[in-house]
Amino acid sequence: MRRAGRIVARTIDRVLEAVRPGVATRALDGVAEQFILGEGAVPSFKGYRGFPASICVSVNEQVVHGIPGERRLKDGDVLSLDFGAIWEGYHADSAVTVFVGEPPSAEAEKLVRVTEDALEAGVSQVRAGKRLSDIGHAVQQVVEGAGFAVVREYVGHGIGRNLHEDPQIPNYGQPGRGPEIKPGLVVAVEPMVNLGDWPTRVLKDNWTVVTADGSLSAHFEHTIAVTADGPEVLTAR
Repeated sequence: MRRAGRIVARTIDRVLEAVRPGVATRALDGVAEQFILGEGAVPSFKGYRGFPASICVSVNEQVVHGIPGERRLKDGDVLSLDFGAIWEGYHADSAVTVFVGEPPSAEAEKLVRVTEDALEAGVSQVRAGKRLSDIGHAVQQVVEGAGFAVVREYVGHGIGRNLHEDPQIPNYGQPGRGPEIKPGLVVAVEPMVNLGDWPTRVLKDNWTVVTADGSLSAHFEHTIAVTADGPEVLTAR
């Protein structure tokens, strides 16, 4: 899984080099797929429950699961990119949100910064002796403390031989609940944060999730292993 995580991290860096106004989202998917295959790995997403692409590309009000296509990026777009790779049967999963060119507003810039801070707060709780709900509670405290809303219909997850495994990791909740975290567990923590309210809806493509109120959204994710020495972020860049 360390190897899978390194491949995902390097794929993200390669794709971010290609992000600029005028680029079609399908082109970013092509860069990712070519790089993952070139590393001897396999994209986690392509064909997963019928998903047609190797990465998810979600723009502005799109929260997650955006399908790459002919849409061309514009200056000021809020761009969320989600990546997964399989190395020798094991998955790693990571997501980032960046701006195409300059941030469209100070509020959007704060949204992205707070979402990444929330991920870091969640990762800090992925350690032996903590409870699963401590992760989501830490995320929620950061997000709501900044005046934003945590998406509730979609959650983080265990990961290993399958992309999505138990346990589910909500990004909200009371601390000190659920199973005790123990060494050997590997989870994907992924705050999804909206500038407006938290409800979402799914577009007619049956994949793309958007904010119900049309507000901007941001998404960050890491795959983290629990070790006796603390959390190890397998997808660190």
